[in-house]
Amino acid sequence: MTPTTPNPRLRIAVLGCGLMGLPMARRLLAAGHEVHAWNRTRAKADVLSADGAYVHDTPRQACIKADYIVSMLENGSVVGEVLFGMGQDGAIHGMCQGTLVVDMASIQPREARDHAARLSERGMRHLDAPVSGGTVGAEAGTLAIMVGGKAEDYEAAQPLLAPLGRATHVGPHGAGQLTKLANQMIVGISIGAVAEALLLCAKGGADPAKVREAITGGFADSRILQLHGQRMVERDFAARGKMTVQLKDMRNALATAAEVGFDAPITQLFEQLYADGVKHGLGELDHSGLFVELASRNAMQ
Repeated sequence: MTPTTPNPRLRIAVLGCGLMGLPMARRLLAAGHEVHAWNRTRAKADVLSADGAYVHDTPRQACIKADYIVSMLENGSVVGEVLFGMGQDGAIHGMCQGTLVVDMASIQPREARDHAARLSERGMRHLDAPVSGGTVGAEAGTLAIMVGGKAEDYEAAQPLLAPLGRATHVGPHGAGQLTKLANQMIVGISIGAVAEALLLCAKGGADPAKVREAITGGFADSRILQLHGQRMVERDFAARGKMTVQLKDMRNALATAAEVGFDAPITQLFEQLYADGVKHGLGELDHSGLFVELASRNAMQ
């Protein structure tokens, strides 16, 4: 029998310990890696101390001697600020030559390409690796991870990515973010389709729970119908992925479409629907909360 080589213990900086970053950091700790965490609101990172993580006051401190840097931040502007800004506290000032930055936030493809170029100029490597699967997938290690960047860097990142989910290399820098935009377009539009269909049935006198049950297994079945449809039936809109985040993703998709000269009328319609929901105070709800916006339009509770 050929002896197996144990997975190396990596030193990983995790920048951003919110709804997604926190369970992802815990997955990396459980896999035996050394995690150095930073979050703008330190209290959110402090909870990782009990799991064995080292918590730092600045991104620079977290990144010192790191083999890999994982960023799970709010948007592209914040990613850029944390990597390259913040004076001497920015992450770039703690990185070593050859450090691999794995940006797992959802940002615009052009921003990912810009970050990759700026890091390369300083001798660092970069992958854009946004994820899908929400907090449930982050906790279970079943995220779908869409990776853009050099093939050799993708291979080098396998010990980091494996505890987090299933990774697929989809192309050069920016391609991971482009794939995530496609994912979010499908998710956001499908949530709207499920919400509108269930509300129509309720308005006409059918039981939405039974309607969902009846069409499960048919051509209309999907993860959205199963998970988000159930949340709609139960009126459970506690945020797993916020309406504000879904709106950001739709707007990123439209911005990218404009850059490449692509007309995306369906995405444009749903961007407006999510924007209306946020304007009406639903921004902190789960993105399945679009159901509430559509119910309100139809004078339904």
